[in-house]
Amino acid sequence: MLKGFKDFILRGNVIELAVAVVIGSAFTAIVTAFTDNIINPLIAALGTSPEVDGLAIELRAGDAATRVDFGAVITSGLNFLIIAAVVYFILVAPMNKLNEMQARRHGVEEDEEEKVSIEAGLLSEIRDLLKDQESQTGGGAHRAE
Repeated sequence: MLKGFKDFILRGNVIELAVAVVIGSAFTAIVTAFTDNIINPLIAALGTSPEVDGLAIELRAGDAATRVDFGAVITSGLNFLIIAAVVYFILVAPMNKLNEMQARRHGVEEDEEEKVSIEAGLLSEIRDLLKDQESQTGGGAHRAE
């Protein structure tokens, strides 16, 4: 039972997932600081009238519960895109490249195994054809022993 758990934990996918979660969590703080201190002020500068706070609008003046904040939605979208890009270019792309290189290296070995398998299959077919030919000509009369 513990061996199965150990195999599960040491599987590459689990470790990669754990690394991605930790890196993603740590990077979220950086992205949030970036968007709160750089992106949000730029979005807020787009609001021009007193009723508009950046890209937020209060449907009923003075009622914060009716506030529609488009800026927060845009900020969340930017956070997601930035984090997704960093995770892809820092973790996924290098891992794909590594897997591709390993597949290429193992592919050469598999090609050799495939060639041996094809040769064995052809030899088996030739043997079967010779047996069929022998049985059609009357047995082993032509066979040298």
